[in-house]
Amino acid sequence: MKGPMKTLIAVAAALALILVLGDALFIVSETDQVIITQFGEPKGSALTSPGVHLKVPFIQKTHFFEKRWLEWDGDPNQVPTRDKKYIWIDTYSRWRISNPLVFYQRVRDERGAQSRIDDIVDGETRNAIASFDLIELVRSSNREFEVTDETVILDVIEALEEIKLGRDRIARIILEKASAITAEFGVEIKDVQIKRVNYVDDVQRKVFERMIAERQRIASKFRSEGDGKSAEIRGQKERELKRITSEAYRKAQEVMGKADAEATGIYARAYNADPEFYQFMKTLETYRTTLSKQTWLVLSTDSEFLKYLKSAGR
Repeated sequence: MKGPMKTLIAVAAALALILVLGDALFIVSETDQVIITQFGEPKGSALTSPGVHLKVPFIQKTHFFEKRWLEWDGDPNQVPTRDKKYIWIDTYSRWRISNPLVFYQRVRDERGAQSRIDDIVDGETRNAIASFDLIELVRSSNREFEVTDETVILDVIEALEEIKLGRDRIARIILEKASAITAEFGVEIKDVQIKRVNYVDDVQRKVFERMIAERQRIASKFRSEGDGKSAEIRGQKERELKRITSEAYRKAQEVMGKADAEATGIYARAYNADPEFYQFMKTLETYRTTLSKQTWLVLSTDSEFLKYLKSAGR
């Protein structure tokens, strides 16, 4: 019995040793930083160097925290600007745990930190937005705008006003004030940016209506100018058509006059060559055009019209 007992004791001791070593050893990766606590109280400073580390088994516990930059994405908030224009403002930020010990003592974990950052960044964003006019939030510089008559709307006219700070500078103000507060619980905020600025629904609808009205005004102006240009083109067409018609009529009359003169000359030459034959042909032509089966003529026997008919009867 002594042999099996020794074996059992050896196995139990080995298992106990494995359990003790398993709880005493822990690995810190390149992306982690660790706080060791004993009965809930931190012991020593944070472990940030990667590798295998030791702790008192079963008594001390390890708390791992991210060393990398983390993302914070805020919810859109309805905020009034200094010039009383209600807008939706949406921000985002990047943060990291700069002091794990303070972080653990003040907020415990990332969920608690996210909740605190929500309150701090949203609050500082509201304060900053309420301190500036809307134009300061939609522009970052006083660069020149190229505006034509066709593109001028009220928002563009407002955008031409000179700004003092601009959106980028306002975002830095939010970052500076939020960073001063988050440093108290071991969080460093690297960047705060305004992701989106938009009007609230009621104001947005009015802005759209104003933009539509402006577009309609511009469209009406284009239509009016188009109608004027169309009338001008039609007038030019009518004048050109009358000029062409008049010129064509004049040329036609000239051609007809030349043709009539040429015909008259031919008739004259034919008449002078044989007056009797010419008279005979013209008389036959007159018979053909004036006489038919239904024609009745009352003429004297010595009428010139019957001259060739009488000659044919003899």
